[in-house]
Amino acid sequence: MSRPRIVIVGAGFAGYRTARTLSRLTRHQADITLLNPTDYFLYLPLLPQVAAGILEPRRVSVSLSGTLPHVRLVLGEADGIDLDGHTVHYTGPEGEEGTLPFDRLVLAAGSVNKLLPVPGVAEHAHGFRGLPEALYLRDHVTRQVELAAAAKDRAECAARCTFVVVGAGYTGTEVAAHGAMYTDAQVRRHPMRTGMRPRWMLLDVAPRVLPEMDERLSRTAERVLRQRGVDVRMGTSVEEATHDGVLLTDGSIVDTRTLVWCVGVRPDPLVESLGLPLERGRLLVDSHLRVPGRPEVFACGDVAAVPDLNQPGQYTPMTAQHAWRHGKVCAQNVAASLGVGRRRAYRHRDMGFVVDLGGAKAAANPLGLPMSGPAAGAVTRGYHLAAMPGNRVRVAADWLLDAVLPRQAVQLGLVRSWSVPLESASPEVARVPGRPERARRAGTGTGERDAVDPGAERAGEERSEEQPAGSPSQGRPSGEPAKNQPGGEPAKNQPGGEPAKNQPHAEPREEQPHGSRSGSTRASGTPRRAAETAGPPARGTRKPRKTSGTSGATRSATPAAPSGPTRSADGPADPGPEPPADQPPPGPDIAPGPVKRTDGRAAEGDS
Repeated sequence: MSRPRIVIVGAGFAGYRTARTLSRLTRHQADITLLNPTDYFLYLPLLPQVAAGILEPRRVSVSLSGTLPHVRLVLGEADGIDLDGHTVHYTGPEGEEGTLPFDRLVLAAGSVNKLLPVPGVAEHAHGFRGLPEALYLRDHVTRQVELAAAAKDRAECAARCTFVVVGAGYTGTEVAAHGAMYTDAQVRRHPMRTGMRPRWMLLDVAPRVLPEMDERLSRTAERVLRQRGVDVRMGTSVEEATHDGVLLTDGSIVDTRTLVWCVGVRPDPLVESLGLPLERGRLLVDSHLRVPGRPEVFACGDVAAVPDLNQPGQYTPMTAQHAWRHGKVCAQNVAASLGVGRRRAYRHRDMGFVVDLGGAKAAANPLGLPMSGPAAGAVTRGYHLAAMPGNRVRVAADWLLDAVLPRQAVQLGLVRSWSVPLESASPEVARVPGRPERARRAGTGTGERDAVDPGAERAGEERSEEQPAGSPSQGRPSGEPAKNQPGGEPAKNQPGGEPAKNQPHAEPREEQPHGSRSGSTRASGTPRRAAETAGPPARGTRKPRKTSGTSGATRSATPAAPSGPTRSADGPADPGPEPPADQPPPGPDIAPGPVKRTDGRAAEGDS
């Protein structure tokens, strides 16, 4: 008799824990296959330390094959799921297609960036959901400080030294706290000739920092941020973004070259095409994490709406803590469905949260006990070491070296700006030129993949780097934004069309205390997106403006004519030779966009 086949889609917190626990419970009595686009599990809570140069990228990347020896790893992204045929269709990293048959299926695909229809955000902001984005942000911040140090113009120096983070939840707070320390260390060693210093801003429409956590943690975090010079503005968000700055909802204009988008996440849209009941984009499951009517299908992590037995009528929040615990219970119930052990309902107990603010500073409330200062810092790092499934010694060694040696502030130039677009459905995989196209499969998809990744709409379409972001795309009515696109009309009945909570004119958002993602791959009845473009997307050059007649999430994304000259005013400048289609362009990480020069010519700068 053949052994039962178990397929797990996604290797985030929930998927990884499910695979590891199942491997131990079944003891070679089942064939376990893990489908994931990368060969590592990413410990997301330590990602801000990678961006700040404290930890090396491999420290937060735990090898799947090295820690899951009895699990078969298949590299690829799920394109579709045939529930009746019990098969998962996927596309490999080199364009090859395949299918995985299953007797039990675990959906743990995680979440994606939550976008708002704010003009310019999709073009000029970057998220913070994967290693490519963290590496890009580290290079970008380093470069901006170095360019500011060499600038003679005080206005240009101030713009390059201003870093805006949107979202004062767990991720945004840590990014601002670590970023301020990183840039201050750079300036201390290499003072700027203009006498200026870096400026970090943290924005959120919520009334306080870390609004979803205990108020004492919030006060501690805000006090540390303000002591480091971070400009914390509550009740404020971005009205419009351009290459040169942002227009805030309070009417002020901030000149900046850096916009980090940390407003929260939403469930991966893969589950919408399955035709199963949803709750705000999450797949409805029972307390045993099983999909009603589909006894062979389980779901856990951010894509699953798991009933909260401690608060009847509610669902567990999308956090890393819950995703990690979901994985263990899900594995036990999958094994029980195969006759191994007994099933159990998911019930949790809040263990508290920790927020690493850099150095010896942190805010924590383990088991409900509020802590701050060095004691909270020790508890926070001890918690992360205990929670990591690997690389503990290497992480501790990096922390020790960071305490006694200065950080290396260098640009590696490995990730370009256009390689990590905000609207990407796969933040764990950097966009590269020449990636093989995927054939579309027949199905009843919702089209959300194309909404998440507008680059799929432009596959094979050549766009000049000089084209303003507000100009209409080919084959589209002039001035009319595409529906389901960031800045356009949100799709009806789609989670992506719902405004993020705690954003202007919207419901309070679900900010993730742990920046959780419970998986990496996506599966649906249709492919997630078409082939990615072989070159960088266009960047706009317009100045921030006040949008009249519109407000919040209902305003149009069509920009008004710029008041000042743009790069295309006298014809497009020569962008230089195009890179080969099968390899990334050579040279440093320079994203398309204008930078003012003293000789009157337009030059490329970083977004």
